[in-house]
Amino acid sequence: MKSLYLASKNLGKIEEYKKLLVDVNCQLLLQPESIEVEENGVTFRENAKKKASEVSKMIGNYAIADDSGICIDALGGKPGIYSSRYADNDKKRIERVLTELYGVENRGAFFIANICVCCPNGDVILESEAKCFGNIIQKPRGKSGFGYDPIFEEQSSKLTFAEMNNDLKDLCSHRGKAVKKIIPQLLKIFD
Repeated sequence: MKSLYLASKNLGKIEEYKKLLVDVNCQLLLQPESIEVEENGVTFRENAKKKASEVSKMIGNYAIADDSGICIDALGGKPGIYSSRYADNDKKRIERVLTELYGVENRGAFFIANICVCCPNGDVILESEAKCFGNIIQKPRGKSGFGYDPIFEEQSSKLTFAEMNNDLKDLCSHRGKAVKKIIPQLLKIFD
């Protein structure tokens, strides 16, 4: 069985990938703690490519990475690529967004995920992008998920990501949609 390294140290993301890649015949491993990749790209795509490429080259194995975040209409697309760095932790990030949106009626937003898979020499072999549209609600709802999940209400279900069960979230989330696009190719690579 071939190994696939997830170029991330985000525990919430790691748990999602284990479920999303359950049908792929690979051993999903975490990026070693000793590897640091600076996310200094100006787009989600650049950051995903950089993380996957650097981790795959350093380890000499396949790597998958995503860069994802939330883009809020009333904030001109912020926090965008800075979603994970918008404040020190999830609670403070949520507080900052809710403070910045205080009194704002247009609370439209979307999550976006760019995914990249690199082969052991660092070359990109797969890429995917997907979005999930919704709104930022007034106060957090739900206990699941991570990041901005408690304040993002998905447009069709009217549930926050934090209120969804794993199957529903995987079906409609940005990351779930982006992974689904590359599953057929991953099944061939990790056959």
